[in-house]
Amino acid sequence: MTRPELKRVARIFGVGALCGFIGGAALVAVLITKYGQGPHAVPAGSPRQSSGVSVDGLATVDAQGREGSPRPAAVGTAGVPPAVMTPSPPPDLARRDLEMPVEGVKQEQLVRSFDQERSGARSHQAIDILAPRNTPVNAVEDGKIVRLFKSKAGGTTIYQFDPSERYCYYYAHLERYAEGLSEGQTVKKGQVIGYVGTSGNAPKNTPHLHFAIFRLTADKRWWEGTPIDPYDILR
Repeated sequence: MTRPELKRVARIFGVGALCGFIGGAALVAVLITKYGQGPHAVPAGSPRQSSGVSVDGLATVDAQGREGSPRPAAVGTAGVPPAVMTPSPPPDLARRDLEMPVEGVKQEQLVRSFDQERSGARSHQAIDILAPRNTPVNAVEDGKIVRLFKSKAGGTTIYQFDPSERYCYYYAHLERYAEGLSEGQTVKKGQVIGYVGTSGNAPKNTPHLHFAIFRLTADKRWWEGTPIDPYDILR
């Protein structure tokens, strides 16, 4: 083979090698685009074959291997999500040693329910204290009865102001009021003001007292105020 022929063959093979290299690179690019950049990558939208834990340690794959399931919310003290964690009770109120509002109930029987969800996506903002029907309900401290009110939700209710008129105590689902109780009346701590029942929207087979505490506004309206968790006060 002559020298010119050898040069021509070399040029031909050189071009072919270059084309082969370009073709191979294009193929690798296609594979990377389709299957990811590592041996553990998977196509988008397919079930993960790994443990189902993302880099931040929260599961992103459900029990059926489907991606995109909601991640668990961050958990704060005692398993309560931070967004609904109950604030600390006001120091002055915590020091008052309030009377248990339902006669015969012990502190250890109380169950926190302030943040429990109720119908209409609202939170409970109170404590439910179960007791037999007609168990006496006591005023938690000295104060004044500012409103005796009957409503569809709360049933037979009492609104009582504390002596400083900074807080309002709310007693609901009563069976009836104590004999002679009236609006404007001054009551003493431990005085019987009503009886446990199921009035309002309470389950008819579950007598209990719905007890709430509100920090009043400057207007001192008995139906307004900032709710405070009674569990922390009564414990």
